[in-house]
Amino acid sequence: MGKYFAGVDIGSTTSKCVITDEAGNMLAFKLTDTLFDRDKSGKIVFYEALEESGIKEEDIAYIVSTGYGRRSFSMANDVTPEIIAHAKGTVKLYPGTRTIIDIGGQDSKVIAIDDLGIIEKFEMNDKCAAGTGRFFEVLTNRLLSIDMDELGPMCLKATNPPAISSMCTIFAESEIISMLSTGIPSEDIAMGMALSVAKRVIAMGKAGQIRYKEPIIFSGGVANNEGVRKAFSDILNKEVIAVQNPQNTAALGAAMIAIAKYKEQK
Repeated sequence: MGKYFAGVDIGSTTSKCVITDEAGNMLAFKLTDTLFDRDKSGKIVFYEALEESGIKEEDIAYIVSTGYGRRSFSMANDVTPEIIAHAKGTVKLYPGTRTIIDIGGQDSKVIAIDDLGIIEKFEMNDKCAAGTGRFFEVLTNRLLSIDMDELGPMCLKATNPPAISSMCTIFAESEIISMLSTGIPSEDIAMGMALSVAKRVIAMGKAGQIRYKEPIIFSGGVANNEGVRKAFSDILNKEVIAVQNPQNTAALGAAMIAIAKYKEQK
């Protein structure tokens, strides 16, 4: 009987779990909304992943947690910072990755990876909603009256996206209300929002001397939005590849670290 490993990523908005075998092959991935009780969130998503994989709890040799709630998860054997987990998971999925753009519910990160797959430098925004999934969540529901999963297709219909210059979600809201009142189409505003976030995140990375070497991989919940991926690609004038299941990278990275920690002990 082989050994199995779990990575649990307890983020501010969603909690994720990946289960792998000893070779790092992903056997299950589950995602659920993060509750106020971070420990409970981790347990729920861990047991859901176990059920999906068909693996028994006693066959899990090692668990590593990451994300905002990593220290709250009582079942973890160890914890790892999310930047390290994101890098490990992304490089596992896309060997040769040189830049990671990750936009989650409450933060955004740009990570430069060297040619050995090791983190060179990173920049992170977790202080302001602008440049995060929260920016889209607030403005999409309140102003455009559409669900988040409709935003990407709407962005792609844009013909003349306006510049949204406000650096603050509250002020951006006022700006968008003015645009709607002057008859600017919703799809143009949606793409304007995507471009605004992309510019902000790119500038954050450049301020930290990140040069956006290719391959550039886009992860996090916002990577589900094809309009935002296109915005990054258009501004950088480089190909930006969105992860197929963009919310699994940190949990996968945590599972990879679990494998390494377990082997260190042997």
